[in-house]
Amino acid sequence: VQLVESGGGLVQPGGSLRLSCAASGRDFARSAMGWFRQAPGKEREFVAAQTWDTYYADAVKGRFTISRDTAKNTVHLQLNDLKPEDTAVYYCAASLANYYITRATAYDYWGQGTQVTVSS
Repeated sequence: VQLVESGGGLVQPGGSLRLSCAASGRDFARSAMGWFRQAPGKEREFVAAQTWDTYYADAVKGRFTISRDTAKNTVHLQLNDLKPEDTAVYYCAASLANYYITRATAYDYWGQGTQVTVSS
């Protein structure tokens, strides 16, 4: 099983990015998929997840949107109105359990991460 993120980069405050995560080796159509991020010197934190419902961290609610293309086994994260505090490595993850999906410990598979830097 492999999760590969793409779409990170450098963007100015107020800008947008679209992250993608392509999964292979297993069909995750019935699995929870989520995004986490980790800034330097900080713990990995929950950003967004989707199973039958969609969940967002308070810090990104209204600015980020998670979406899935189950036919392509892909999950996306649209990041709008980016702020410097959004700077982090963003990780895609897949959970076979479909519960407690705001917790990193619920996830069985992780991508390698993609860097998002918000700076003027």
